[in-house]
Amino acid sequence: MAGFHYKMQNILNIKYKLESQAKIAFAATAAALAQEEEKLRLLRVRRMEYEEQARALRTELLDIPRINQCQQAVDAMKELIRRQQVSVHVAQRNLEMMRSQLNEVMKDRKTHEKLRENALEEFKHELASQEIKEIDQLVSYTYQGRTAE
Repeated sequence: MAGFHYKMQNILNIKYKLESQAKIAFAATAAALAQEEEKLRLLRVRRMEYEEQARALRTELLDIPRINQCQQAVDAMKELIRRQQVSVHVAQRNLEMMRSQLNEVMKDRKTHEKLRENALEEFKHELASQEIKEIDQLVSYTYQGRTAE
């Protein structure tokens, strides 16, 4: 008896490779998002340090140029934070896009796996029915041989 051979196995193999590539791309996108979020966190920490420095300058002997310089640094940090928030938002959208692509690839792969399983079940069913026919023929042949004696 011949073994089971799925006719579209090469397509299923391609689906596995596509899924693997999509997982790698998703991981890279998630890493990029984490990096952008870390940049944003560091910018916020720097801004808080500048604000703290500005408060300290206001409580000491008034040094107007240093206070102005510190306030400009705080304003610059606010602008950098706004830009970084946009970068984080873009990275989040990219991650969601990659997640949806990965889901589509996984659905496609699962569909092909299901087709393979169905083909295997059909093959097993045909094999079982063929075995039943052979057993029936053997029993029939054996029975006919005994009645002839």
